[in-house]
Amino acid sequence: MSAAASLSRILRFFAHCKIMSTRAASLRLVKLLCMAGALTFGALAASAAEYVDAVHYPAHEQGWDVFYDLERRLQRDFDDICGDTICEGEFSNMQALRYRCSVRQSDGTMGECVWVFAGSNAEIDAANGKVVTDARTWTCRTPLAAQTPVASFYSALAGERPLRAPLPGSSMTIFDGLFDCLN
Repeated sequence: MSAAASLSRILRFFAHCKIMSTRAASLRLVKLLCMAGALTFGALAASAAEYVDAVHYPAHEQGWDVFYDLERRLQRDFDDICGDTICEGEFSNMQALRYRCSVRQSDGTMGECVWVFAGSNAEIDAANGKVVTDARTWTCRTPLAAQTPVASFYSALAGERPLRAPLPGSSMTIFDGLFDCLN
């Protein structure tokens, strides 16, 4: 069931509950039953999610270790090359904040991966002594090939230098996506 269909069913259920609660003699019982129904519909909508965070694939928190290991290696790799490549120029203090990927629950196909970065520049205004800052964030997409299986994604990036490893089904790397995004 799509998220829109789930939401539509939940809204119809609440509308029905509102009508029933104005007519029912036992208002408390009706409200209690409506709350129980809302919890049930909410659980059904959550379980019907088409895409999940990679840390929750194939099930809740089962991808935790492999994903956070990849994120740690990506951050270390970025820190090692930052000063010589992307981090030159106006925003030389670039920081990797968070890497996130989505996975289609039904078949383990990657949806999208993004890496969020922050950087700033600070200068002193000589006339008044104030610190003038320019702070920015960037959301950089990983150039994933269509229909990339999550297992192939992890396998391709299993080495110590995942930033420049070719992504499955492509000659592109995560670094290619960052270079396009941050320059």
